[in-house]
Amino acid sequence: MAFENILVEREEPIAVVTVNRPKQMNALNRATIKELNTALNELDEDGAIQVVIITGAGEKAFVAGADIKEFSNFSMEEGKSLSADGHKLLFDRVEEMTKPVIAAVNGFALGGGLELAMAAHIRIGSDNARLGLPEVSLGVIPGYGGTQRLAQLAGKGKAMEMITSAGMIKADEAKDCGLLNNVVPQPELMQTCKDLAGRIAKNSPRAISAALSSVLANYKDGVNGFDKEIEEFGKCFGTEDFKEGTSAFLNKEKPNFKGK
Repeated sequence: MAFENILVEREEPIAVVTVNRPKQMNALNRATIKELNTALNELDEDGAIQVVIITGAGEKAFVAGADIKEFSNFSMEEGKSLSADGHKLLFDRVEEMTKPVIAAVNGFALGGGLELAMAAHIRIGSDNARLGLPEVSLGVIPGYGGTQRLAQLAGKGKAMEMITSAGMIKADEAKDCGLLNNVVPQPELMQTCKDLAGRIAKNSPRAISAALSSVLANYKDGVNGFDKEIEEFGKCFGTEDFKEGTSAFLNKEKPNFKGK
């Protein structure tokens, strides 16, 4: 499918999704969010793809926020719908992917851009990355999961500081507080992400999907993460991947996982 605002490159077993609006610093508008939803749905169903990398076009910005001119005149109800639709179409969709999503944060990740990165399962930043949630400087709050995921990743105190000050932090500080998994020089960012994706792709797709589901269960209201882990652990014993993995280990061979 052809897209206007994003690029999708398949390098099986990896797919790279690029927000391609460099003149707008890759800002998220509603059309881009819908295109990302379509692409992610397709990639989640594609058995040849095991890891997805999300990044922004160019070297200045991952995603520098939402497209403010789209909603500057919204009413309260329109604002509520904007937030709810964004959660459903993109931010929750990223988090709920059955295969790992790596955010390659190549520059500014502000507002909705940082919220997109935080929805990913893993975040690698370039050394020129700058991260922040500036929404209160516009008279609004983060509306795409920022108030929740930032506290989960960086802690309550750091989230309060970043959100209320509307300031940006540098990549090294983001790594120190757990917001980024790693920081690398800008020219090395994409290859670093692809190398990590390659290591992930050597493992069982079924087990990875079960692991993602189990980890995320700890952050859902009314769900006991330990119970979810027990359930998913048991399900693994009924998969072909489990039989392949244990047989290969016992025979001192490399497993050939089929994701079944």
